[in-house]
Amino acid sequence: MAGIKGPGEARSYDGSSLRIGIIHARWNTQIIDSLLKGTLSALHKAGVPDSNITIQSVPGSYELPYAVATMHKASQTQAASSAVGPVGGFVGSAVGDLLGGSTSDLKGMDTAAEKQQERESLKSSASTAPFDAIIAIGALIKGSTMHFEYISDAVSHGLMKVQMELGVPVIFGLLTLLNEQQGLERAGIGGSDGKQGHNHGEDWGSAAVELGCKRKAWAEGRFID
Repeated sequence: MAGIKGPGEARSYDGSSLRIGIIHARWNTQIIDSLLKGTLSALHKAGVPDSNITIQSVPGSYELPYAVATMHKASQTQAASSAVGPVGGFVGSAVGDLLGGSTSDLKGMDTAAEKQQERESLKSSASTAPFDAIIAIGALIKGSTMHFEYISDAVSHGLMKVQMELGVPVIFGLLTLLNEQQGLERAGIGGSDGKQGHNHGEDWGSAAVELGCKRKAWAEGRFID
């Protein structure tokens, strides 16, 4: 008999215009790597391009709230400087490339300029808008001390506090686990065949797209379902 626990049937949203940040802890790497893979799969399925996804990591889950806040501020800084950044960056880099080569080698100069234009073209396809949503991913496994309880509580409250202060959706991707097997199952790699369970990263990716789209609509005075 199927259980009732879960987010229900996933809704479809167009994430092609969204910019999503992902910050993950590096503890319990096997679980984290699978969760990250599931998250990216859901984002790609919703149309979010790789160029609009920024992934960063921190040592452990305790650092996640600070990292979320700082990542969002960094994206705001990028947005504020984007109007002059691409032009100044192209001119400065192109001049540097040209001056670094022989002034008598016109072919080399042309090649340097072409390579720079190609690099800038790739950069220009990436969004420099502030993040529409940030996904925080971590996995805490209970040990023999109270460390687990303290970290779980601190990170949970920290992420909620950051979300409300920033006014940007922060998707709660922190697994608080009683044992390793629970983590493997919630990353979709449990069982003897490594394929048992459900990858919760997929749910987090979908939630980020939904909240990102709804946040934009709400900011414009619109409501979408």
